[in-house]
Amino acid sequence: MKTPIFILLLFLGMTVTNLSAQDSNYSEKHGNTLNLGFGVGGYSGYYGNTVSTLPVFNINYEFDVAKNFTLAPFASFISYHQNYYRETAIPIGGKGSYYFDQILGASKDWDFYLAGSVGFTVVNTTWDNGYSQDGNYHTINPLFLDFHAGAEYHLNRKLGLFLDLSTGVSTLGIAFH
Repeated sequence: MKTPIFILLLFLGMTVTNLSAQDSNYSEKHGNTLNLGFGVGGYSGYYGNTVSTLPVFNINYEFDVAKNFTLAPFASFISYHQNYYRETAIPIGGKGSYYFDQILGASKDWDFYLAGSVGFTVVNTTWDNGYSQDGNYHTINPLFLDFHAGAEYHLNRKLGLFLDLSTGVSTLGIAFH
């Protein structure tokens, strides 16, 4: 019983020592980055309670908060037109990202992250002449929650391309460092 515990502790000790050695040589910053993304988003609550995939524009600006962690205020724009009405949704909030580059041993050309966004959604609905809201119309929830997995490839020190896959708004875009 003592031998497996000793081997486990030895393995954990070597892993922590290896990560500590990498920490001292690792100085990449992820913040001070303007991200502009275009993509698709799922939007529920339309007429008849259907779910649609819509074009999305997203903008955020990342700030370094701690090592490998950034916060970014964001805004997105989504517009939908049904037969009798047009709806525009603008999610606004903050996105927290944790970068796993160091843990994964990624080169300086790549960033890999997991993130979460929280905010609220401003919704504007315009009805065509002669129509008004009826009992089948359900607007979206004003609370915006989204979880992300993403990667960025650095073309050079000032410019990168990213893919952000998420539970709500997924984008492909350009990062300006």
